[in-house]
Amino acid sequence: MKFILGKKMSMTQIWEQDKVMAVTPVLAGPCVITQVKTKAKDGYNALQLAYGTRKEKNIKKPQLGQVKNLNIKPAHLREFRTEEASNFKAGDIINVETFVAGDGINVTGTSKGKGFQGVVKRHHFHGFRKTHGNKDQERMGGSIGPKGPAHVFKGTRMGGRMGGERVTTTNLEVISLDVEKNIIFVKGAVPGAINGLVMIEGKGDLKVNITKVAPVVPESQLEVKAEIKEVAEEAKAEGTNS
Repeated sequence: MKFILGKKMSMTQIWEQDKVMAVTPVLAGPCVITQVKTKAKDGYNALQLAYGTRKEKNIKKPQLGQVKNLNIKPAHLREFRTEEASNFKAGDIINVETFVAGDGINVTGTSKGKGFQGVVKRHHFHGFRKTHGNKDQERMGGSIGPKGPAHVFKGTRMGGRMGGERVTTTNLEVISLDVEKNIIFVKGAVPGAINGLVMIEGKGDLKVNITKVAPVVPESQLEVKAEIKEVAEEAKAEGTNS
């Protein structure tokens, strides 16, 4: 399994030939592995990742203690369960290149808070008829229980606070990557508000410590470029003398 932390950005659209597609850019990584948990020591296998930065005064002391040897000031720390945790070590870095276009992923985030809402919006109740003597009853919850027990049963669907919960959207797809800007373009909508923290998980091998390698230029091309540079300098010198 591979995974990464990121920040949701504003939705946009991209074109594939003559078709337009709605996508959500996620500013993901780079994430530093801060702790490796094993079944022998902690009871389960997992990796703890750090994402973002913040001022030291705004970080709790236990969290600072966890990362004191890594020289980072993380804004977020999250765990991912994985059976391959022992293959990694603290200090390894994960970036967007661990994913490829076409990967199927699950994205977890905190849904937008809606405040106090009624049963029609919160639980999709149909509502009452708008005619035949019904007055001010269109969006009421109706009866909430029988007369016998004389109390409301637990779990009865009623009005209340909506949103602000942990939500996972499954079967999403990675459309493309922008390695230079650390952005993953996800097809469709992602849970949460803009700038909200999201956790991305997908099938495949987790890759760490991937560095950008400069393209290798053949020696023949280097020689040609050197000759062009010399000719340009000679022409410039002749123009100055004249």
